[in-house]
Amino acid sequence: MATDAATAAGRGTVRRLAGSLHRRPRLRLTLLLTAPLLWLAVLYLGSLAVLFVSAFWTTNSFTSQVVKVWSTDNFHELLTTPVFREVILRSVVVALAVTALCVVIAFPVAFYTARVAKPRWRPLLVVAILTPLWASYLVKVYAWRLILSRGGLADWMLAPFGLSGPGFGLPATVLTLTYLWLPYMILPIHTALAQLPAGLLDASADLGARAERTFCSVVLPTVLPSVAAGSVFTFSLSLGDYITVQIVGGKTQLIGNLVYSNIDLNLPMAAALGTVPVVVIVLYLLAIRRTGALNSL
Repeated sequence: MATDAATAAGRGTVRRLAGSLHRRPRLRLTLLLTAPLLWLAVLYLGSLAVLFVSAFWTTNSFTSQVVKVWSTDNFHELLTTPVFREVILRSVVVALAVTALCVVIAFPVAFYTARVAKPRWRPLLVVAILTPLWASYLVKVYAWRLILSRGGLADWMLAPFGLSGPGFGLPATVLTLTYLWLPYMILPIHTALAQLPAGLLDASADLGARAERTFCSVVLPTVLPSVAAGSVFTFSLSLGDYITVQIVGGKTQLIGNLVYSNIDLNLPMAAALGTVPVVVIVLYLLAIRRTGALNSL
C-alpha cells in the first residue's frame, strides 16, 4: 500500500510539472535551450576567449614557462616579422586556391548528378560523393602521399607524356586538400541545381538564349549562394588544416604548422597565431553574408 501511494504521488508530481510547463511555453523553451547554450558559451566561445586572452601573455625565454603578464608583443611580432606575414599570406592563398579548384571540379559533377543523370541513379551518385567522407582522414592523406611519392601512381601516369608528378610540396598540399573537401562543395551545388525549376531553363531556351547565356543569366545567379555556402567549408577547413601539409607538404609551412610547432615552445605565440584563422574566417563570413549564402548552410 505504501508503495502504491508513493507511485501515485510521483505521477501526480509529474503531471503537475508537465501542466506547469505546458502553461509556460517560454519556461519550456528556456529549459530546452539551456544545455546547448551552455555548451556553446562555455566550451566553444569559452575556449575561443581563453585562446584570445592567452595570446596576450608571454613566456620566459630561459624556461619557456608562460608568464601571465599582459603584452602585445606576440601580435607585434606577428605583424612585423616577414616570415609570419609570408606564412599567413601563403595559408590564405592555399585556402582560396583549394576553394577555387573545388568550385571548378564540383560544378560539372553536381550538374550531372542533379540534372543529367537518370532520377533513379541520383541518390546513388550522392551516396558515392559522400562515401569518401566516411573514410579516415589520415588514410586518405597517406594514400595521396603514396600517389604523389617518387615512382608513385602520379609519376607512372604522367611518364608517357614525359612528365612527372608534383612530388611533395605546396601543389601536393593544394591537390590533397581539394580532394578532402570537395564533397562539401558538391553537395550545396547539387542541392541548388536539383531545386532549380526546369521551367526557367525552358523559358530561357524559348526566348532564344544559348547555353552560355542561360548559364550566366539563369543558372549561375541561382547557384551562387550555394557556391558561397560550400566555400565556407572548403576555405575554413583548408585554412585551419595542419596535418595534410605535414604529410604531403614537404618543407611547406602554413599557419597550422606554426601553431603546432609553437605549442610546446611558446604557447602565447601559438595562441596569437591561432587567432589569425579565426579573424580571417570571420571576415570571410561577413563578406559572403551579403550573398545570402549563410541561408543555404
